[in-house]
Amino acid sequence: MQNLFDGYFYNPTKGNLTLDEVIKELFAYMAEKPDRSYEVVVGCDSPSEEEPHFPVVLLVLRKGEGGRFFIKKVSYPLGEKKFYNWKQRILEEVMLSCQFALLLREKIGKEVRYIHADVGEKGQTRDMVKEVVGLIRGNGFEPRIKPDSYAASVVADRFT
Repeated sequence: MQNLFDGYFYNPTKGNLTLDEVIKELFAYMAEKPDRSYEVVVGCDSPSEEEPHFPVVLLVLRKGEGGRFFIKKVSYPLGEKKFYNWKQRILEEVMLSCQFALLLREKIGKEVRYIHADVGEKGQTRDMVKEVVGLIRGNGFEPRIKPDSYAASVVADRFT
């Protein structure tokens, strides 16, 4: 099976980068101010379609000073996977976030701690919060949900 994260990631400043180049940029950004505190976050969103794309985001935050993000739009070959309801899409978003975070952890270590999920205690996703949080924790990451899941609900959402 093809790695869903092969190919290029997009960064508004640097353009298209391979995953190795993304990791190099991430460490270069943190090295600019090594005395600062950083968070490395993964999140994902998707549009409401039967065959959506999934913008997966890697976000590195320099606390109190903003950050950098890198995004990869993951798509499945036409007809390979269909998502007939929003719950299926949400679970796929979380699974892709976990897969990507695990791949990153393999490459860069424990810097990757957080996964942001586009679910919250209010609205239609409230019944999925326990399932999503359990899935993220079960993969060894700290979950963040709305309103604290900005990597998914703000950054990735801009690219749906």
